[in-house]
Amino acid sequence: MTEILNRRDTFKAVLLPLIAAQLAAQPAAAQTGAASVIVYLSRSGNTRVLAGALSRRFNADLIELRPRDPWPADYEQMVGWASAMREQGNNVPLAGDLPDIAGYDTVFLCHPIWGGDLPAVTASFLQSHDLSGKTVIPIITHGGYGIGDAVATAQSLAPNARFTEPFVLECNQERDDLASLNAWLGENL
Repeated sequence: MTEILNRRDTFKAVLLPLIAAQLAAQPAAAQTGAASVIVYLSRSGNTRVLAGALSRRFNADLIELRPRDPWPADYEQMVGWASAMREQGNNVPLAGDLPDIAGYDTVFLCHPIWGGDLPAVTASFLQSHDLSGKTVIPIITHGGYGIGDAVATAQSLAPNARFTEPFVLECNQERDDLASLNAWLGENL
């Protein structure tokens, strides 16, 4: 039986390796000049694609944020879970021991928007890590409703960090996402 690949499977199998090779062959538009880390949260995979591209482009370490207790697979249940975590003060226990980020000067903070704000999992990371003196580069994905209060929330949780202007992308197709990210990087970093 012939299996029909969906857009995401096709992207992962065919386009992602080609785009990754193209990114690796391009010189970075600008170097961050210091040790960088990509800290990301991705449920659907859109933000993961951008985080991976950033990691390759800047030869940066990659840290995936996950809740200790897995979130629901069902979308409607996930929305309820995310709302409950936000109402409980964004204090979500994180999975595993995250590496110490003290040695990094630049943190690419990659995350989607959940409920018009920073996801509780990302907020928990910011609450438990001191980003004082670090440059934070927000890379934000959303499904069409904009970024809401995410930047202000992140800044309130890391008040002694220097935040750049965010890269914001409505995610609908990974190929377009990477082209938009690369154009933004060329203009801003």
